[in-house]
Amino acid sequence: MSLENQHLDRKSLRTLTGKNPGWDEIAKDCVCFANGQGGHLQIGIEDNEIHPPPDQKVAPELLDRLRKRIAELTVNVQALPQTVTAENGGQYIDLAISRSIGVASTCDGRYFLRIGDTCKPVVGDDVLRLANERPGLPWESMTSLNLPRSAIDPAKCEAFMAGIRASNRVKDSVKEKTADELLTHYGLATGTELTHLGVLLLGNASDRSRLGTAPAVQFIKYDELGQKVHKLLWDDYALSPTELVDAIWREVPDFRESYEFPEGLFRRSVPAFDEKVIRELLVNALVHRPYTQRGDIFLLLHPDRLEIINPGRLPLGVTPRNILHASQRRNDGLARVFHDLQLMEKEGSGFDLLYDRLLSSGRPVPGLLEGEDSVRVTIQRRILRPQVIKLVEEADRRFQLSQRERITLGVLAQSEGLTARELVQQLELRGTEDLRPWLGRLTTLNVVGTNGKTSALRYFVEPEWLRGARLDNTTTLTRIPPHRLRALILEDLARYPDSSSTDINRRIGTEIAARTLKRSLDKLADEGRIIFVGAVRWRRYRLSDHEK
Repeated sequence: MSLENQHLDRKSLRTLTGKNPGWDEIAKDCVCFANGQGGHLQIGIEDNEIHPPPDQKVAPELLDRLRKRIAELTVNVQALPQTVTAENGGQYIDLAISRSIGVASTCDGRYFLRIGDTCKPVVGDDVLRLANERPGLPWESMTSLNLPRSAIDPAKCEAFMAGIRASNRVKDSVKEKTADELLTHYGLATGTELTHLGVLLLGNASDRSRLGTAPAVQFIKYDELGQKVHKLLWDDYALSPTELVDAIWREVPDFRESYEFPEGLFRRSVPAFDEKVIRELLVNALVHRPYTQRGDIFLLLHPDRLEIINPGRLPLGVTPRNILHASQRRNDGLARVFHDLQLMEKEGSGFDLLYDRLLSSGRPVPGLLEGEDSVRVTIQRRILRPQVIKLVEEADRRFQLSQRERITLGVLAQSEGLTARELVQQLELRGTEDLRPWLGRLTTLNVVGTNGKTSALRYFVEPEWLRGARLDNTTTLTRIPPHRLRALILEDLARYPDSSSTDINRRIGTEIAARTLKRSLDKLADEGRIIFVGAVRWRRYRLSDHEK
């Protein structure tokens, strides 16, 4: 039994049997699943548990009451409850919610959507987006071209079958299916006809072009003056999306360029673009685009960056601020094929991989911009801090870091240290309480250090690691010990009495946070070492008589 995710949620049985049953909460969760891809609500299993209490029993009449109340409190929701006995003998209710044909809502007109493991409200114009993005019959399952199963391209079908049977992500029982059975299993055909997904992946070029929204790709290279110097097109629909990834990587020579930078007595060669990053970006563009909308995919190569522009907006509920954590697939069948053919990472891990590979190679995180009808992802070509590569490699070699630990270490190594709040923003987390799994063992392994407390808590890469990677070339005051900062303040006030905190901050180092400086001033005042006159912005500081 898996943990809570996009297709599974758990509630305590007290939600239904308590003094005030939470019917509204149950209705909201049902609407979330119905507007998503469907799912299961397990009532009777506590959070962070995988089994119900061993002595728990479900009253038979509770199922009828649950079925009746869901029908009364929701619109366009189909839910089937049943009692399940777990391995430990305890019982719980498994409420199976189907993907709704229309847009689901609560009876009082509220809309919700399941994003990852949370239920998000849908309001305003997003309600119209929800209705437009999820037709009653998914685009992949449509058969509007009325093509028979025999209309597939034999070469593409043979390559697809070989890829499925060679994949370590596919069960043996699936590999044993016949070619015709595999078409049905992956939703490439239904009955006697090919679906849109089947035409997209296995059809011939003319049939694929008849879909109207099959992807076409344009690669355009610019020089330093912004002039076009090279262009490649994949717009004849001869290649399926699974074939386009290899073709683009193979036919664009710029992707395989490399350059060197000094590393001690030697020089190190690094690729201009990481192959895994490029492939993951192409897969994202092909798998997550809306196939109900026309538009080419553009690859714009500039001397310092690569931009990938995909038609359509991000899936509803996914934003540039939560894309590292949100999981919302737009084309389930296509994503399943790409995953089983080992062309993409597991669900929800694509941008994790981008962050990991880019930060570990000394590059900044990808830039993401959502426009009115397109999404633009930008990655930098040049390595900003080559020493970061050595630091992350050495830490990973010694401690076998997790992906999240490498990402966090890469973020901190490219800065002079970050407060907890700043690190939360960099990692797109909801709050400081979510930092623990991302920091992992970094602090206990003494790779990352801290100073300050509560809102002033600051994280930084330990100096010995910076020295080993030669990232300590410039002196910084951001991690200055409190006693050293107080000594600097006393020295400054000896020279410039009656100074404001702003003037002191400017003279001893603007990289020191104003709040950190203020705490040191307050500490010195409490100790009687300095005195002040005035209040707030007019406050001036000077040494006390016994300190002169």
